[in-house]
Amino acid sequence: MTFLTSQPRSSPSSRSKGEQIALNVDGACADETSTYSSKLMDKQTFCSSQTTSNTSRYAAALYRQGELHLTPLHGILQLRPSFSYLDKADAKHREREAANEAGDSSQDEAEEDVKQITVRFSRPESEQARQRRVQSYEFLQKKHAEEPWVHLHYYGLRDSRSEHERQYLLCQGSSGVENTELVKSPSEYLMMLMPPSQEEEEDKPVAPSNVLSMAQLRTLPLADQIKILMKNVKVMPFANLMSLLGPSIDSMAVLRGIQKVAMLVQGNWVVKSDILYPKDSSSPHSGVPAEVLCRGRDFVMWKFTQSRWVVRKEVATVTKLCAEDVKDFLEHMAVVRINKGWEFILPYDGEFIKKHPDVVQRQHMLWTGIQAKLEKVYNLVKEAMPKKPDGQSGSAGLVSGDQRVQVAKRQAQQNHVLLERELQRRKEQLRASTVLPGVRIKEEPMSEEGEEEEERAAEEDEEPMDTSPSAGLHSRLANGLPGGRPAGGDSFNGHPPPGCAGTPVARELRAFVEATFQRQFVLTLSELKRLFNLHLASLPPGHTLFSGISDRMLQDTVLAAGCKQILVPFPPQTAASPDEQKVFALWESGDMSDQHRQVLLEIFSKNYRVRRNMIQSRLTQECGEDLSKQEVDKVLKDCCVSYGGMWYLKGTVQS
Repeated sequence: MTFLTSQPRSSPSSRSKGEQIALNVDGACADETSTYSSKLMDKQTFCSSQTTSNTSRYAAALYRQGELHLTPLHGILQLRPSFSYLDKADAKHREREAANEAGDSSQDEAEEDVKQITVRFSRPESEQARQRRVQSYEFLQKKHAEEPWVHLHYYGLRDSRSEHERQYLLCQGSSGVENTELVKSPSEYLMMLMPPSQEEEEDKPVAPSNVLSMAQLRTLPLADQIKILMKNVKVMPFANLMSLLGPSIDSMAVLRGIQKVAMLVQGNWVVKSDILYPKDSSSPHSGVPAEVLCRGRDFVMWKFTQSRWVVRKEVATVTKLCAEDVKDFLEHMAVVRINKGWEFILPYDGEFIKKHPDVVQRQHMLWTGIQAKLEKVYNLVKEAMPKKPDGQSGSAGLVSGDQRVQVAKRQAQQNHVLLERELQRRKEQLRASTVLPGVRIKEEPMSEEGEEEEERAAEEDEEPMDTSPSAGLHSRLANGLPGGRPAGGDSFNGHPPPGCAGTPVARELRAFVEATFQRQFVLTLSELKRLFNLHLASLPPGHTLFSGISDRMLQDTVLAAGCKQILVPFPPQTAASPDEQKVFALWESGDMSDQHRQVLLEIFSKNYRVRRNMIQSRLTQECGEDLSKQEVDKVLKDCCVSYGGMWYLKGTVQS
């Protein structure tokens, strides 16, 4: 809305300014298009703008004779001066300059009077083009300028007509009978007069889709809470889900809700495939429809109901999906292990299985139906699966060649342990039958490395001699425990593994080794002994570790703590001492960089020094993914040092 008002008579100085403005705007010649026909700026334009979109909180107040009269407002406009006449003045100035330039070149224009022109016919305007033209700023401005003026009469503040209109702002009923409805308290009346604004809630920024507010989550129904949590987390134990929902939530209601959006795998809940891949969606990698993606992911989930390990290549071969889609499935519920495959991300939850057998049975029936569907779609070959120790019936499944190889390896390892025990038993019997009473025989180590250790222990008077008969076995197993056998499990040749004995000295030494390797992933024996001496210096007098720790006992404890000895190929002319050439590394720390460190350590088991590009390419090849620079830097920082453009394991570089 635009208002045009006339200016009152003013002083001579103001009049001269008004004449100058009119001259700048209209020029010397006045015509019908002139803004100021009187050659004087005697009028001013005001344009209105809406101050707020919600006027329900505002009222016009009039205070008279001790009474406050309030009138609600339905619209508020603010008038501001319009300076569009300045644009006209600028346009007139540009026209005069263009005319002056045209006068200077009139002779040239006379010579070039005849020019060739090109005639173009405009195409018929389409409906979309017409809508864009109508909605354009230029069209709206033109329409606004063509709007005719409506002449209005202005009444002053003291005019009788203004006073008459002002009476409508006063409440006509003066008696208190009509105000009996105002029985609210002052705070309630104020709330009715100024209700809470909804603009603030509407203007709040929307949180990203991957950000979850627990405060907002708990305002939703229970079924929606469970669905949102499972969709974000994807794999969760039932106990963790209950802790997120709060202690006041009924566990049976949660059990009913979780079965609608998730499936039971190894005692844990995994979100259903159709929740992650809804109908009419497709793969962002290959464009495969959601139905095919759900079928492939169900196959991966079913495989994890049969075993803790899944091979990615086998999944891709059966499902015929691209590598990126298969990787997405596995990353939802598993972690990759070097030379092993993908392991289910959570441990088996036997407590839930024992506590809710009815839910387990119902889920088993669902998996049986899914298995029948997968066998029909993928033409799977049925083979009798061994019964699981957790009590779940083993369904028919697909036994791969890799699984058969793993079973054969386990059987060979068990046979190896039995043979070692039998050999040790026979040696003990033979020794008992040949040794004379009162005569002690010193046992020789079974390898050159063992001989060096015995000689070094004999030379050091302060360290006790260790003649454990298991030394030969440890010299053959240079990389720690045999594969597949956990630390502290089966015995070595009938003797308990080093560092796992129940003595206080062994426990204290084991605790020191584990804490040290959690801070520094790679250490030489020389550096480890130095750190151990510093640790001894910090202990109080009479501590159990002062009883005497030999090099052999320290090395055996390192191997029993899950570390491995890295046989770094030192150059023949190296000046490193034997203790500096013995390098130990923590093989598994439980973080996401374990697989990267293992690949790096395997590289240094064959190379004394390596270039960074070789490490980068090997990590990409073994891990099957493009690692970022930050991930590679972290692995190198944990295990290596750089010297002269090459990378060495910590403690092995000789400057």
